[in-house]
Parts: sequence; C-alpha cells; structure tokens
Amino acid sequence: MFIDFSSYYGFEVEGFENIEDSEFLYWFCFDKAQVALVPGAVGDNKCIQISYAASLSTLQEAMKIKEDMALLKSPVANSRGRGSSSRLIKMEIDLYLRSLFFLFLFFLPSISAVELLNTYIVRVDADAKPSIFPTHAHWYETSLLAATASADGITDFPPGGFLIHTYSSLFHGFSTRISPSTAASLASTPGFLAVVPELVRHPDTTRSPEFLGLLSSDRTGLLAESDFGSELVIAVVDTGITPGHRSFADSDLGLAPSRWRGQCVSGPGFPASSCNRKLIGARYFSAGYEATSGRMNESVELRSPRDTDGHGTHTASIAAGRYVFPASTLGYARGVAAGMAPKARLAAYKVCWVAGCFDSDILAAFDSAVADGVDVVSLSVGGVVVPYYLDAIAVGAFAAAEAGIFVSASAGNGGPGGLTVTNVAPWVATVGAGSMDRDFPADVKLGNGRVLPGVSVYGGPSLDSGRLYPLVYAGVAQGAGDGYSSSLCLEGSLNSEAVKGKIVLCDRGVNSRTAKGEVVRKAGAVGMILANGVFDGEGLVADCHVLPATAVGAVVGDVIRKYIATSTSRFPATATILFRGTRLGVHPAPVIASFSARGPNPQSPEILKPDLVAPGLHILAAWPHNQNIKAITRKAADCRGARKAGHAGNLNYPSFSAVFAEDGSKRRMATHFIRTVTNVGNGATTYRATVQQPEGSTVTVEPMELSFRRSGQKLSFLVRVKAETWAKMAPGNSRVRSGSLTWSDGRHSVRSPIAVTVQAPFS
Repeated sequence: MFIDFSSYYGFEVEGFENIEDSEFLYWFCFDKAQVALVPGAVGDNKCIQISYAASLSTLQEAMKIKEDMALLKSPVANSRGRGSSSRLIKMEIDLYLRSLFFLFLFFLPSISAVELLNTYIVRVDADAKPSIFPTHAHWYETSLLAATASADGITDFPPGGFLIHTYSSLFHGFSTRISPSTAASLASTPGFLAVVPELVRHPDTTRSPEFLGLLSSDRTGLLAESDFGSELVIAVVDTGITPGHRSFADSDLGLAPSRWRGQCVSGPGFPASSCNRKLIGARYFSAGYEATSGRMNESVELRSPRDTDGHGTHTASIAAGRYVFPASTLGYARGVAAGMAPKARLAAYKVCWVAGCFDSDILAAFDSAVADGVDVVSLSVGGVVVPYYLDAIAVGAFAAAEAGIFVSASAGNGGPGGLTVTNVAPWVATVGAGSMDRDFPADVKLGNGRVLPGVSVYGGPSLDSGRLYPLVYAGVAQGAGDGYSSSLCLEGSLNSEAVKGKIVLCDRGVNSRTAKGEVVRKAGAVGMILANGVFDGEGLVADCHVLPATAVGAVVGDVIRKYIATSTSRFPATATILFRGTRLGVHPAPVIASFSARGPNPQSPEILKPDLVAPGLHILAAWPHNQNIKAITRKAADCRGARKAGHAGNLNYPSFSAVFAEDGSKRRMATHFIRTVTNVGNGATTYRATVQQPEGSTVTVEPMELSFRRSGQKLSFLVRVKAETWAKMAPGNSRVRSGSLTWSDGRHSVRSPIAVTVQAPFS
C-alpha cells in the first residue's frame, strides 16, 4: 500500500540530503518491536511503501534513537556514486506510531463499497499527545491518516488536510470529515475520548425592556445600577450582523473592556472599519458548512461576518441594541426601541448559512468566544434533543460555563406539544417565548355582522372602508384549486379566476405564513385570512404581509369555514379586515406563545425546562430571545448543595420536578426538595406560601412563612411531594401533572412551577 508522506513529513538523514525525491522509495517493515527502513526494491505483506521527500527532519522528530533500524542506500543512489557502503542507524519508532502502522499492515480491510463521509467532532486527552509531535494538529493529522488507512485503505492526505476546525479553549480536539469506519477506528486510538457525529441546526426564529421593568428613566433600577451593561461583552452566535445600524452605534461608549482579546474579521460587505466601540468583534465560521455542502455560492452568501439573513442582526439588537428613536415597523409600535443591555458590547459569531448551522462551526465559535473574553453567549439555534455528550451546544456551553460565561439559548419553536423543548442542558438558561402587554388587532368582520379577533402588522393600502368583499375558502370553493394544496395556499395551487378580487381563507401549515400571502396576491385576491389548525390552537403571530391579511385562531377559523359553507347565492359569504393599529395594556400577559416549545425536559426530567419565559411574541423585527437579568447582574448559581446531595433535584433551581417510576407496586412515591431564597427587596418583609396541588399529588411546604429581617438575607424551606399510585400505564409511557408554589408578601409574588412525572418502565 503506497503512502505518500511528502505532503506532510519530510525526510533528512546525513548523507542523503542531495538525493532527488523521485529517486527514493522506502518501505516500513515490521518485525515485532523493530522497524526497518529499507530501499524500494524490498517489501512484502508486512511492509508499507513510502516516498522520499525533501527532508527527513520530521521523521527524526517522530523517532527515538534506542534500537536498531537498518537504513540501506538505494541501488539508484549507488549507481550515481553517492556512497557504496550500507549504513546502520539505531532507531526505535515511538510506540504510538508503531501501533498505528501495525494497523496498516495487518488489519487493512477489503473495501467492497464506498462509505459516505460524515463530519465528526473529536475530543482528545490533551496530555496524551506523544512528545514526538510538536503540536496537537500534527498528532491529529497522523492519527487520522492511520485511521483512514486502517478502515478505508486511504493513504493520502485529502486536499487541504483532514482537519476542519481545531479546538483548544473549550476542550482539546478537532472536527473532521471521515467515514463511519474511520470514526470507529479513531475512537479506539489511545488518547481519543469521544468521536461524535455532527448535527445540523437552524435558527429559532421594542417594548420588552419596559414590560420587564427595565426602565432607562429609573436611575435607581437594575439597568442604571449596572450602567446599562457597559462592561459586558455579549457573544451572539447566529447568522452574523449588519454593521452601521443605529442599534449598534457607539456614541458615548468608552473603550472595550481590557480583558477583550477578540478580532474584527473583514470580508465581503464587512470592511475592517465595520467594528466600533459597540460592535467590538466579529468572526465567521464556514469550514464545517462547506465540508458538508461544498463551497458556498458567494453570489448568494457572503464569506464574512455580514448578515444576509437578518436573524442574527435582530437577536443582537434585542440583546444589546442602543436606544433608537423614533422606531416603528410599518407604522406599528411607534416609540423608543432598545435592547436588554443597551450599553453592553457585542461580538458577532456567524455560524448559520443557507444549509443551516453546523455543529463543528458552532463549537469553533464557542471556542473563539471563550478565548476572546466574552461574558455572555446567546444563541437562538435549535435542533433535536440528544444525550448531553452528543450535543455540541451542551458541550460548548459546559466548557463556557466552567470559564464563568453565562449561556442563554432559545427553547425552540416546536410548541405547543409537550416534550418539544431543546437546549435542555442544566448549565444553559433555556428560554421560552411569551407575549407582552402589547397587541396588533386586525379583526375579521363577516357579512352577517359578526366581528372576530385576529392580528396583523400589515402596513400597506387598506381595503376600502365600509366595503365587504367576496369571501372564499380555497379548499372547497369550486374551481379554486385542487383541494388540499389550495386549502394551504401552496405555490401554484390557486385558480386566479376563482379567487380574483376576493378575500381567501387559507389554512396554516407546510409553507410559511407570509409565503401564503404572496401566493394569494399573485392569484389576484385582495386579502387573506390565515387560520390556525387544531394543533396550532389559539396562539397568534402578527406578520408583515404583502397584502391585507390577518391571522385567526383555530376556533375562529372554524366559525369562518362554517359561515362560508352555509352561504347561498342570495346571501353570499362576504368579509373585510379591520386593522386597528397598536394596542397596549393587554391582559393577561405574559402568555406562552403557541409556537414556543414545551417541557418537561426529555433528557433530564428532574430539571424542568424551559427555565423561564421572555418576551418573544410580537417583538417587531425579531425572533424569540432573551438576555435575561443574569446578563446584566452577572450573578452565578451555586451548585455546591447539589454536589453534596448527589442528585439534580437539589440544585437550587426555582422549579420543582418530581419523577417517579410506576412499577405496579403499592409503594408510596414521595420525595423532597430544599431551596434557599434571598430577599432582594428593601428591608424586613414576610412571604407566605400558597400551593396549587398537581392532580393526584400532595405538596406540603415547611415553613409556610419566611420572615426576612433585612435585605440580602437568605432563608431555606422544604417542599415535600407525595404522588398517588395511578392507573396502570403501557410500558414506556409517562404522565405529567403540574402545579405551583407561590410566595407573596402582598406586593410581590414569586411563582415556582411544580411538575410530577410518573413513568412506566419499558419492561
């Protein structure tokens, strides 16, 4: 098997410096613990042929001179008169290299089919690097070459080498694109701790500070106390950022914190001058994306930190945007727009591209963020839930947390079903999306006089005042389309003759909400009503549509369909849409957005997720987000109690999750939790407990009152949970019941959710 080391290792031995590359071929031949380097004329099934390269210095570094290894001159060299006698140089190859080459010689498999390549994240023991390698990268490359030769018979370095990214701040390791067989071979290499397949993720797609009580006018409040986050550096791991926006102006900001070590990487659409005292750093990571998807189309995407999607720019401005006035979207929500920490510094790490956000790139961004000196990492990127050691975000966040960095991640948009939450690691602040006390009503008025609620932020020409338009449901209207596709208003599904000049009712699903509006507009309709399905429920999202349109809940959708179905030629179905602008003071608020992912935690049910809800519905020009109060206060959680107790239930979490196994016995299912709370109010106060019992369980609190004598005082309490034996469940099933514990002093209320989960074993 021919192995060309010329692209990596050079050879140089005294007396052979001037011999041309093409004149030498060597064989590595194994005999027990010894190895012989002999001319190319020699070789058998225990030898590996390698080509002569320009120098031998690297080979010398890779070998320790301890035992005999015969080095014979080639007959080609003899014929040129460059030495007639043989030389013996005593050398012993390092045990590490012997074991790797041994794999080449005796375990080279026969390849009957070509395996597809995948990207893997590899974690190593940094201290296990053999001293023969000057850097970890040399060790990685050599190990990869050995593993590919052993598993796949590939003995040449690929163009550009094996390595996609190397990691050193989070952990020591690298990412690479190899076959599953090579990955299995690599996993058995000494010093290699884990070989994990890469996952591809996608982004989870102005009144928030005021709603949360973070007022710029309150000079004694939390924002003022922290100087509006001026010493914080927030890393936004997303689709990049758009420099020059007013939200990223640096007026009145001092120099970046002295601990900052990051860079402003320039590229197309992002000159070096794009950074300032607000946007202090920007990087992009595309090697993982391109390793899987091929070289990016630079007519569509930019090889730079510049945002061509918009998601990263919006999440960055929500996290730490400066005060912008006047601000509005299509005339809605006029006022002052600002992020949660207006003076915090921003560092943008672009990892999301057209094909998604690749784990190898996400880890590279985490690795750089830790080395750069950020305080907070924010990412609104979701994916499937896997064990923590297979989850790149969980692994990266754990290392970041160890470095004192707070990590906030979106819970995902998989709601409203249960067990849909993502980013569930205990060391990540998992944030769901909730509403604010602001709404954008756009009601539907039917021809029978009934007015039904809807929402929209359409800002174009309105429908004619006082006029009712013909109303059709494309899913059943004769000639309107093919039924199913037309009911969803999919591309090309609508018959223009059947919908022209009418308002069209479309079902939600398959294509995006705004894409449906474009389909309806192109078909010649004058408006659209977008109706939720049963699974979507009553949660509404106000969109910027391309024609007069509104969104309605599932119940209202059924009412409209029934109205259309019962219409006659004498009393045809008609409607209009009434756009009512911005409405404040909406209650109740917050309410969980229908799309926001729900718990409980599918990976660690003892720890409830999401951790909290932040404004994420009807945040104009933004997606679900949070840089919660921790990003401003920088106060860390104390996990020492959990380590002493030995289980997750006694982490000082604000929630309670009791998990029991139902094995059919009559034994009592009971557990308890100990929590410590701090009085952050002014002076002495007494809080009293109120419990909402989960169905089928009994919850008691000891003591029922907490009397604080001063601000900052800590007190502890005990919560006992007892669950009744429930009806027998099918193997592998579970049931979840929820309740709450609320502490109140008459002015303030602190509510903690309680979840009781009973699981039936699989057998």
